[in-house]
Amino acid sequence: MKPVLLVVDDEEAARYAIGRLFHSEFRIIEAGTVPEARHRLRTDPPDVILLDYDLPGENGLTLLKELAPDPAAPAIILITAYGGERLAVEAMKSGAYDYLAKPYDIEELRLVVNRATERQSLKREVEHLRYTRAGEGQFGRMTGGSPAMRQLFQTAERVAQSDLPVLIQGESGTGKDVLAQEIHARSPRSARRFVALNCSALPEHLVESELFGYEKGAFTGAASARAGKFEQAHHGTLFLDEIGDMAPPTQAKILRAVENGAVERLGGVNTVSVNVRTISATNKDLPQAIRDGGFREDLYYRLAAVTLWIPPLRDRRDDIPALVDLFWRELRTKYSRTGPDLSREAIARLQDHTWPGNVRELRNTLERVFVMAHGDSVTAADIQASAAPASSKPSTSLDEPDYREAKRLFEIEYLTRKLRENSGNVTRTAEAIGMARQSLQEKIRELGLIRL
Repeated sequence: MKPVLLVVDDEEAARYAIGRLFHSEFRIIEAGTVPEARHRLRTDPPDVILLDYDLPGENGLTLLKELAPDPAAPAIILITAYGGERLAVEAMKSGAYDYLAKPYDIEELRLVVNRATERQSLKREVEHLRYTRAGEGQFGRMTGGSPAMRQLFQTAERVAQSDLPVLIQGESGTGKDVLAQEIHARSPRSARRFVALNCSALPEHLVESELFGYEKGAFTGAASARAGKFEQAHHGTLFLDEIGDMAPPTQAKILRAVENGAVERLGGVNTVSVNVRTISATNKDLPQAIRDGGFREDLYYRLAAVTLWIPPLRDRRDDIPALVDLFWRELRTKYSRTGPDLSREAIARLQDHTWPGNVRELRNTLERVFVMAHGDSVTAADIQASAAPASSKPSTSLDEPDYREAKRLFEIEYLTRKLRENSGNVTRTAEAIGMARQSLQEKIRELGLIRL
């Protein structure tokens, strides 16, 4: 099937000449105005558009700016008048594949159109390959051949090509942040910044300065102006992690910024327009939080145009061997050594575990095993041993003569027990023991605990 070339020019003679030039290689369709071109795009989508700038009514640049943000848009070549260098620069910034100035050379026209066609063909092949790989259980750094994960990857691949706000839900450690980064990497915004913000780690008194930035002198210590997260993510992606832990005042401020597409720096008087795609993540049940009055319903619908759910590892244990293989290869690269092999019994033991900490816990456990292993093969006993807390000392904290060591042993025993009672969920454990979530995370790292 021939590719389709849409020629948009108000001069019938020009359209006829171009049609004659490309009739053997393309199926030619024509339009004399921008409205007519829009109709053609709806009824007979082209692969490439030759778009004249100087058209009656709306000019060609209007149509270019309208189409270019769509990742599925045709390749657009803008035809400008001689000496229109400034217009040509604006066209390229607006998303044109290329431009030609009248009078153009016929061979140059043929070369540019053929290159644009090749680019569109390659683009479709890449999209097909990505979608196929997603269906086979591979999505960038994420892997999983279970039906739930294959469906997740295929949906994420489609969503990535759009500009829709995405909400990622799943338990702690399932890889919500990795999925967000992969969606950004596949989006039309991939060349721009991916800016992450952990909402649970943001004290309320720092909300405005972190999100919206501040001007010099806005408060004590503001020695210079600083852009906030929204401005940093302009034309890129803003990842709002742990969105379910945001305080209500913070939710209201984010809602205003998302709705208006504008922010005002702390201490500033001017409004700054921002073009940001939001991806949010949470391990909480937001619909339930809305019913309980803990989360704004209007913000939820703003952030969750598409919702993606990552299933916990215990519900897809058939994915564990593939994950183990991926992490084991990464560890060999990280430590620049071959390391031991994993026995079948070891892998079976890994599949038997419930992994309350999900993929993150599996990755951390494997690294511990890799570092501590001495022989040529890792056994099921090695895996079992890795499930113990980092300290090999028994929990006899009251018998320890040194106060600091006694305190450390008590913390290991106490936190290990509380984490197990809450299935390894840090947020629930922090709430149960009256501790800030971020403080608990820091303590877990400090003590070298593996959450089981």
